[in-house]
Amino acid sequence: MTGVAEVWTVVVAAGRGTRFGGAKQYEVVAGRRVLDWALAAARTVSDGLVTVVSAEHAGQPEPLADRVVAGGATRSASVRAGLAAVPEDVDVVVVHDAARPCATPELFAAVVAAVRAGASAAVPGIPVVDTVKRVDGDGVVVETLDRTGLVAVQTPQAFAASALRSAHGEHPEATDDAALVERAGGRVVVVPGEAANAKVTGPADLVAAGKALAATADQ
Repeated sequence: MTGVAEVWTVVVAAGRGTRFGGAKQYEVVAGRRVLDWALAAARTVSDGLVTVVSAEHAGQPEPLADRVVAGGATRSASVRAGLAAVPEDVDVVVVHDAARPCATPELFAAVVAAVRAGASAAVPGIPVVDTVKRVDGDGVVVETLDRTGLVAVQTPQAFAASALRSAHGEHPEATDDAALVERAGGRVVVVPGEAANAKVTGPADLVAAGKALAATADQ
């Protein structure tokens, strides 16, 4: 592909699916593996694709990926393993969870465009519609948060490659990479997320993803 800046995507697929009961990224939904849907959408904006898998899958080729590497003990460690396989001269790096098979090419394009426009990072976000309460270790409510301005964040997340590499420099841990860039002082922007872009964590999520993907295919 061509573009103003070279883009590589790291698709994180190293999870063991403990809550799901197995490696959900290899489950078949709407005729393709969950991982394949994620890779296909990522390919639409990417000059190169790195797939991060568990150690036992590291020797198995992934036809849609340019490079396959073994992940680490944590999500952040797995992202670092993928980032190490990205060429040093790449301008934009996208990180996506394989467990989100319904992310559309348009969503990938939106986060990449936001980084090309000058952001250190761009993430998709969905407005929080439920009341959110903070509780203590005993389950007692200690605070009701103002949900105005709150968003639930998804992947794909796009980054200026230099910002992402710097944020990971001392091997920190976080639930997502944007938190690391934010912690390092980077400018993180939010683009509209997609309601169907839910993370597959249980069998019911797989059924919902299948319906969403089938509906998209019929359009």
